[in-house]
Amino acid sequence: MSIPLDFETLRIIWWLLLGVLLIGFALTDGFDLGTGALLPFVGKTDEERRMVINTIGATWEGNQVWFILGGGAIFAAWPFVYAVSFSGFYLAMFLVLSALILRPVGFKYRSKHPDLKWRYRWDWALFVGGFVPALVFGVAVGNVLKGIPFRLDGDLRAFYDGSLLGLFTPFTLVTGLLSVAMLVLHGAGWLSLKSEGVVLERARRFGQVAAVLAIVLFAVGGLFVAYGGLGYRLDGLVDAGGPSNPRFSTTVAEGGAWLANYGAHPWMLMAPLLGFVGPVLALLGIRGRNDVLVFAGSSLANVGIISTVGLSMFPYILPSSIDPLSSLTVWNASSSHGTLFTMLIVTAIFLPIVLAYTAWAYRIMFGRVTEQDVRTNPDFY
Repeated sequence: MSIPLDFETLRIIWWLLLGVLLIGFALTDGFDLGTGALLPFVGKTDEERRMVINTIGATWEGNQVWFILGGGAIFAAWPFVYAVSFSGFYLAMFLVLSALILRPVGFKYRSKHPDLKWRYRWDWALFVGGFVPALVFGVAVGNVLKGIPFRLDGDLRAFYDGSLLGLFTPFTLVTGLLSVAMLVLHGAGWLSLKSEGVVLERARRFGQVAAVLAIVLFAVGGLFVAYGGLGYRLDGLVDAGGPSNPRFSTTVAEGGAWLANYGAHPWMLMAPLLGFVGPVLALLGIRGRNDVLVFAGSSLANVGIISTVGLSMFPYILPSSIDPLSSLTVWNASSSHGTLFTMLIVTAIFLPIVLAYTAWAYRIMFGRVTEQDVRTNPDFY
């Protein structure tokens, strides 16, 4: 069968789709994580905390679809990336999954017992379920920008030489805290739309702090990228439609190379600009009590910051810090031509269904959670 799209085009399409899935995860499950991280601080009484929980109670399970889709896309479209990242980051992934498991358990068991100490312990478990994944995801992104300590042998078997503690460096802690600030701001934006009373006021206060931290940490991260000796570039000719073999291309570590794409393609500067404009808009929305602007600003911050990472690194997906020749790019780490095209057809069919269902679910669940709802609705957590 003749494939109507060439290999290079399909690789770019799947790189873009991977970005869409990651942004979709940040925009949906991201405010779940941010809301969970804010729970013990914006809710002081049991009733207030139940209000916070039920702002995400109807949609959090569906939002995790984006996380699953992202993992599935990496597995199917970028098998080398899946093999290296999921094996190398095994302990970090286990930490994230352990924290995420606390969410469904906390939601289901928290209100099964009337004792306030019991409930408050589960509230802190929900905090862990929001804060830890946000932090670890950001730390992981920082490590990707630094380069992962892995190498491929002659048979393309991956060997990871890092450790869990080795993931935490000054730069990766900045990216981890940026991720937390970004998602806490998004959670505050969600609570601005969905809560009321003192919970809403506290969410606005924490949202202001998160917005300022997001701006500062994004700027500090940019300085690290520009002057911290970070970056990789391809050396020599690159066959964008060639076979998927990392050994067929040459990578050179070069400080500041992550900024090269912005010089070659100035339109890409829109991404970091959105990363700064988004939190500023959220701040303006908080001070002007415009809840829609707060959430729009936090959403733009997510889009801008995540897009900045992807555009800065293109065409790299997973560079190697100990063996640059093993670095994985859009051109050398994908599945076959036929596999990418088949998956694209499947995605074209099912992704619109997921989007339509998600939009329908949010439309049905639209509206604020009130104190009266918490007191009287038997279906609430």
